[in-house]
Amino acid sequence: MQHRTVADLMTRDVVRARRDTPFKELVELLTEHDITALPVVDELDHPLGVVSEADLLRKCSARADPSGATPVPRPEAWERARAEGCRAEELMSAPAVCARAEWTVAEAARLMALRNIKRLPVVDEADRLRGIVSRGDLLRIFLRRDDAIRDEIVRDVLQRTLHLAPSDVSVEVREGQVTLRGSVQVPSLVPIIERLCRDVDGVISVHAHLGHRTGTSRTPSATA
Repeated sequence: MQHRTVADLMTRDVVRARRDTPFKELVELLTEHDITALPVVDELDHPLGVVSEADLLRKCSARADPSGATPVPRPEAWERARAEGCRAEELMSAPAVCARAEWTVAEAARLMALRNIKRLPVVDEADRLRGIVSRGDLLRIFLRRDDAIRDEIVRDVLQRTLHLAPSDVSVEVREGQVTLRGSVQVPSLVPIIERLCRDVDGVISVHAHLGHRTGTSRTPSATA
């Protein structure tokens, strides 16, 4: 199996800011390009941080409410200090959490979940910015066609990896959900088949209805 990488899904034409990009220009960049965040880079194009709409909105949220009627807690001291910033390096969330182009979708998704972030600048071996990948980009693997998923399971998982005959296991894929039916030589092979099928890009779930053969008989060994 060949998993899609971050390089396959990332945006390569990246809108970026410099350390000294002023607040108003940051807002203009986000608006003009219809994006919600952009990386901040140094003179060598190394990512330093990311400026998002949330970072810029602190400028509004830190202001006092003259009426005193808003039932929302005042920002923390560090948020008010950040809101005083006027340039990208003062407003950005730093340091930048980055991905590598060769990473799999799973690796990038784990880092996003661990750090609770929505996007990752993508850097090369010299840590220069080469792209940016978002949660939405990673989710695109689930838009793969059912027939492409089925072909990969049959060809790469069942035949090339496990050396099963086409008559052993039938594969049906609907809306990314895989159903397996048939029989295998030993029961211990069933969880291996399920795991390998789940690892195929675009698979949402796997339902195995597989038995195992004892002589010429078939014995149920797994259910959905």
